[in-house]
Amino acid sequence: MLTDEQIKRYARQIIMPEIGGKGQKKLLESSVLIVGAGGLGSPAIQYLAGAGVGKIGIADGDRVDESNLQRQTIHAGNLGMNKAESAKTFVERLNPDVEVVVYPFHISPNNVREIVRNYDVILDCTDNFISRFLINDACVIEGKPFVHAAVLRFEGEIMTVIPGSTCYRCVFKHAPPPGSVPTCQEAGVVGATTGVLGTLQAIEAIKLILGIGDLLVNRMLHIDLLSMDFTELKLRKDENCPICSGRVTDIIPEKYAESCQL
Repeated sequence: MLTDEQIKRYARQIIMPEIGGKGQKKLLESSVLIVGAGGLGSPAIQYLAGAGVGKIGIADGDRVDESNLQRQTIHAGNLGMNKAESAKTFVERLNPDVEVVVYPFHISPNNVREIVRNYDVILDCTDNFISRFLINDACVIEGKPFVHAAVLRFEGEIMTVIPGSTCYRCVFKHAPPPGSVPTCQEAGVVGATTGVLGTLQAIEAIKLILGIGDLLVNRMLHIDLLSMDFTELKLRKDENCPICSGRVTDIIPEKYAESCQL
């Protein structure tokens, strides 16, 4: 049963036939892990907490820097604070229904499987290839759905991976050589771009929880906001993918140090 306060808070969602009271109860009983509380994680955290996701895990080992605030708006007033801890203070002010679990450190091959197995959905809001491959591999091994997104300048990409579907490693076989792909710190990014992609990650997570709509499974959406061009790419599962094929069932820490290899 929803309380009177919850009925008031979530009224605009409850009146939707796709959600209703039963759907809202599902959201309140669900859990989402957000890896990275930066440009993508900031809007994702904001809208998942607002929607009433009952448990949100936030993993990030970085601290809030002044240059972050152009796009990571949930950290306003928290300069120098760990980003996961800062995000927790935002969620607690926004919605008392939400339990926040903080992981104030970077995910690693040593801890990622133990963390992801405790959540229904995982969002990859990271900004480096090692973390992206690591999240993909851990989620596939643990049978957890996750939503990947990445941004640069005015562009971004997003895809959703569920058990049995095309995974990130099917599309990108190996990490590019160090220095071959510029980072946002080197090439720049518009804050609104991270806002669009992070919000799309939040809506994919909500759809996964509720079992509604068409997910970005076996397809990737590429967005160029400078030209307002939205391109859908069909993805094909790689039969030789070591993760999807089940040949690899564990993560060897030494392999991930530089190459993201299994």
